[in-house]
Amino acid sequence: MRPAPTILHLDMDAFYASAEQAAKPSLRGKAVVVGGLGPRGVVATASYEARRLGVHSAMPTAQARRLAPNAAYLVPRFSLYRTVSEQVMALLGRLSPLVEPLSLDEAFVDLEAGGTADDAASARVAGEELRAAIRAVTGLSGSVGLAGSKMLAKIASERAKPDGLVLIEPGTERDLLAPLSVRVLPGVGPATGDHLRRAGMTTVHDLAEAGEAELVRLVGKAHGHGLHRMALGLDHRPVVAVRDAKSVSVEDTFDVDLHDRARVRAEVERLAVRCVERLRAADRSGRTVVLKVRRYDFSTLTRSETLRGPTDDPTVVREAAGRLLESVNTTGGVRLLGVGVTGLADFTQEDLFAQAADARELTRRALEEREQEPAGEGGVRESAPEPPAQLAARLWPAGRDVQHEVHGHGWVQGSGVGRVTVRFEQPWSAPGRVLTFRVDDPRLLPADPLPLVREPPDYSSWPASLPKSRSEPDPAGGGLSSP
Repeated sequence: MRPAPTILHLDMDAFYASAEQAAKPSLRGKAVVVGGLGPRGVVATASYEARRLGVHSAMPTAQARRLAPNAAYLVPRFSLYRTVSEQVMALLGRLSPLVEPLSLDEAFVDLEAGGTADDAASARVAGEELRAAIRAVTGLSGSVGLAGSKMLAKIASERAKPDGLVLIEPGTERDLLAPLSVRVLPGVGPATGDHLRRAGMTTVHDLAEAGEAELVRLVGKAHGHGLHRMALGLDHRPVVAVRDAKSVSVEDTFDVDLHDRARVRAEVERLAVRCVERLRAADRSGRTVVLKVRRYDFSTLTRSETLRGPTDDPTVVREAAGRLLESVNTTGGVRLLGVGVTGLADFTQEDLFAQAADARELTRRALEEREQEPAGEGGVRESAPEPPAQLAARLWPAGRDVQHEVHGHGWVQGSGVGRVTVRFEQPWSAPGRVLTFRVDDPRLLPADPLPLVREPPDYSSWPASLPKSRSEPDPAGGGLSSP
């Protein structure tokens, strides 16, 4: 624990949904749900307007539609979210060299390591300056927690939501934690929480009073020891600037089970290419290719193949994934496919061409063996074309950016029956008008997302203006303070 609240936790507010509202003026102040839109889709993020209607993350989209039938349901636009995340992380990097990203929209910052703060007053100034900078650069809001440990900084940011700042004074940890649910502590999930509840422990105070020996008896030595320390408000975990990823993977859940073998293979190849794109974006390579298949009955199979050495070659990964698919029976239908790469490294195998050639030879043999198999009913192996309605929804999903040669930039409100409806507006414009086109209109093309702020201010010299420290006490006083 630190004697000053110089660990900062930033959590962007309803990040995906807020970014969509900022990009689409007509959705501001309205319920927005971002996630999978099909019958098996899951909510990724809901705006605060949608949350008031009972919608929350990880909820099935079908259930969300029943709770909020008039909300806007949009597919995620990760290229936009990554761009905004890079802007936010760049600002955090100016506060300190020790920034520990947890996701696109969440990170810890060690303000003391950056010389930005060494007491409550200077930490508060840094937090408020950060919130103002994020809004100016991205147009979005973030909540900030400040404390002497990572655990408490995260609890503080949760209390600050939305769009606030909460500072926890060191020395007040136990009083603050005592009445809270055991679920606020890191590592206490639903199963552990239920186990503790059956033992009569529902609050952090209960854990502290139970003692370390009892917690070790209940949940094991390693977990029990750490749980007792956290219940006492003790958390000495440092902010770690580099978190080494162990794997890179992508997966898709399909609205309708895939039965056609050729379609399944095409999807595996597409996922393999996406996986390599992520691999290269992280400047990594990998040695083991992993295929994940969830079948119609929810049974999940994984297959893996270890290559000669690390690679980021899309051909090698694609063909390895294809070989793995040959060992999986997909007769009853496939509801989910995934391709991943593990055994990551920061270099690639020299003999990639020989490796790819070997892979192609194995694939050729596998295909020849498939040709020996009897054809299906009617002797047809080829995949049937997608129905027009499904094709339109796939080409023009709700929320996607488009560009029309006459009307300019817009986004898809919906599509079906051979038509696509588009609202033409920009992040800095007034709510725009809505027009409908044929799905094959040559003047309508997919587009990249626009920046949320047209001309963001220059923060290249920030935070030079911040006071580095202050000796006077925090004017707010007390243990838990906010603006």
